[in-house]
Amino acid sequence: MKVWMLIIVLAAITMASPGEGRTAEPIVIRFSHVVAEDTPKGKAAAFFKRRAEALTGGRVRVDVYPNSTLYKDRDEMEALQLGAVQMLAPSLAKFGVLGMPEFEVFDLPYIFDGQASLERVTNGPIGRQLLASLGARGITGLAFWDNGFKSFSANTPIRKPEDLAGKRMRIQPSRVLEEQMIALGAVPQMMAFSEVYDALRIGVVDGTENPHSNLYSQRMHEVQKHIALTEHGYLGYAVITNRKFWDGLPRPVRRQLEQAVREASEYANRIAREENERAIEQVRAAGTTEIHRLDAAERKAFKDALLPVHARMAERIGAELIKRIYAETGFDAAGVWPSE
Repeated sequence: MKVWMLIIVLAAITMASPGEGRTAEPIVIRFSHVVAEDTPKGKAAAFFKRRAEALTGGRVRVDVYPNSTLYKDRDEMEALQLGAVQMLAPSLAKFGVLGMPEFEVFDLPYIFDGQASLERVTNGPIGRQLLASLGARGITGLAFWDNGFKSFSANTPIRKPEDLAGKRMRIQPSRVLEEQMIALGAVPQMMAFSEVYDALRIGVVDGTENPHSNLYSQRMHEVQKHIALTEHGYLGYAVITNRKFWDGLPRPVRRQLEQAVREASEYANRIAREENERAIEQVRAAGTTEIHRLDAAERKAFKDALLPVHARMAERIGAELIKRIYAETGFDAAGVWPSE
């Protein structure tokens, strides 16, 4: 009798213990970002969620928190390092606050002459090296996601660099972007992305710079009367994860998530241009904002005003990194380095 009782007790313990025959709790990835769901990054994060959950057969659950609902610009990096979230896709300008100013090379005005030259960097050895360098900060860099090239906006016409003189222009926390605005005679104002609409509405800042999808999705066109299609700078993201979390994943799960990241990156970079083109047409249709496309002479004037920023930021970013990008993209550096 005692033997049977022992068998029953052991069976009950086995059934109550985790292991074979019991469904394990999914691995939860909290993915936080600061933009709207209908932007390229927002859509790419949702795409990653679907593919990660499908490829892992439900072993992973991805909870996406868009539009600063979990963490704002200033908090998300620390949250990742502390393990409060597992994934982010911050703009490349934000890595300067981690003591990695080399990522601000992407902020240099006119360093990329369109998508093809950009991809030679992000998809090549320079991009891989930059992502790998994040390991020193407890972060694993997984991929680059595009959001496109930026335009200036304000409540007065923008035709030449002097039109931004004295304007209070919102920027991300980047020394390069600060120097860019100073070069134009503007007053740089660092501010969290989630605060920009209200700041524009009440006049705390006069203007900003954004890819069109960000400007439209945050309704900034409602409080900005003029946009100049300058395409003066690039805004992209690095998809990153907490290194300790990532390295602690079962190897098969990590491989499946790497595949989900690859697919999401292809998707993100494909839709970025489409989304920005659609957004500027939606701004045009709204009728609140005059859109100006620069002619060749106007574009040259902005380039002439902004290219000296490369040399002024070389000590911070690293002159060799800047020149490696020039070599990779075929950038014409004439006049950029006045001392040479």
